[in-house]
Amino acid sequence: METAKKGRPFGFYVCALGFTFERFAFYTMKYLLAIWIATAATSGGLGLSDIEGSAVSGSFVAWTYITPIIGGYIADHWISPRICVALGMLLMGIGYIILYFASTLAMVNVMIAFVAVGTGLFKGNLSGINGLLFHDQEELDQAFSIQYSFVNIGSFCGTTFLAPLGGNSLTFQMVFLICGLFLVFDACWFVFVGGKVLGDAGKAPFKKDAREFISEEKREASQNAPLTSLEKKKVFAIVLLTLLSAVFWMLWYMAYMPAYYTFGWGDGDSYQNLADWTIGGFEIPTSWFDSVNALVCIILGPVLGMVWSNLDKKGKDWSMFTKTALGCMLVGIAYFVMVIAYNIAGGQKEGCSVFWLVLVCLLMSVGEMIFSPLGNSFINKFSPAKLLGFLLGFWPIAVYLAQMVYPKLYAYLTTVDFSMGYGICGAIVVVFGLILIGFSKKLDAWSNEE
Repeated sequence: METAKKGRPFGFYVCALGFTFERFAFYTMKYLLAIWIATAATSGGLGLSDIEGSAVSGSFVAWTYITPIIGGYIADHWISPRICVALGMLLMGIGYIILYFASTLAMVNVMIAFVAVGTGLFKGNLSGINGLLFHDQEELDQAFSIQYSFVNIGSFCGTTFLAPLGGNSLTFQMVFLICGLFLVFDACWFVFVGGKVLGDAGKAPFKKDAREFISEEKREASQNAPLTSLEKKKVFAIVLLTLLSAVFWMLWYMAYMPAYYTFGWGDGDSYQNLADWTIGGFEIPTSWFDSVNALVCIILGPVLGMVWSNLDKKGKDWSMFTKTALGCMLVGIAYFVMVIAYNIAGGQKEGCSVFWLVLVCLLMSVGEMIFSPLGNSFINKFSPAKLLGFLLGFWPIAVYLAQMVYPKLYAYLTTVDFSMGYGICGAIVVVFGLILIGFSKKLDAWSNEE
């Protein structure tokens, strides 16, 4: 197997770049769907409301985070994960290309179906293949933190350079077509380059494959045997952590809606335009709110990867439950900052400074990076080999649950005072984080039982 200079297999970078290309298209689409739907028809949009825009955007993200459970199960038992990943990339590309011809919500739903199925085959399985490339469990936290930076390089490039062109230099539909072509390129990259450097990783279903740090004897014995009591505990710990993280993602994704519609600027009745997005005569695209998140994640990925690795070597690493709790608390504090910005905007004709929104995004992003990249590492470490693909696919269910809930919560919050509604949301999630920290030692000891 070819090895990169820093000791990570070159196949790791092939997989990581596969995420970069896919996230480039996904985050461009995530932003533009909400904007396109609520933009006036005379400006190339569908002319619907912000509530409809948030619902469709939420549905788009939700279904791409629930199908990996099915895709992971398929890769566990029946089909080569490599085939699943390549096929998934192609289906996502077809979905985005379909949207190039769309002018109704019905066609949007067809796009969502294609992209959801494609993401189900792609998402967890590519992480599973990447995890198989490593010999030592201790390498996984750092590797997946770096992979998360590659994910956000795609997000950053999409929302910074491509998304702002939609409805301006390019039509919305032309940007959708470019997203589709990126996924076709992604499939070619993975098949032709990955086929040369990934060795045997991902050729066989995960049930027949294994991480190299699992002994041959343990692997053969565990393939068809029922789960032991200890394995059941570890599976339950993974499920519990996933469900707890849904609280974080609900508020994390909902924060984008006031950023777009309350503080953002746009053409249509849904936009309140309460923030001044102009700096030195340059009008900042609202998609750059997403870009700040991606940039922070790119920077923090390798930094936090080294931090967790060093703490782990000293036996002082924080538990995953503690990291999840801290992430929730930071996103809660971000909501308090939004409330401050809203009140400042109400007292100034030109609105609040865009830097208040930058602070909101910084807090959200740091909260995300403390725990989210380590979910795949946590699962690779503790999952029984025969459930690896399924549990890697189950991890994104937290985002699915969040997407199902937050549009309804956002619709309700539009009917109440902004400061009260968003302030209470922030307070609830901060208290939730404090409670979780109180139980984290017991939960961590339980999940690490040998």
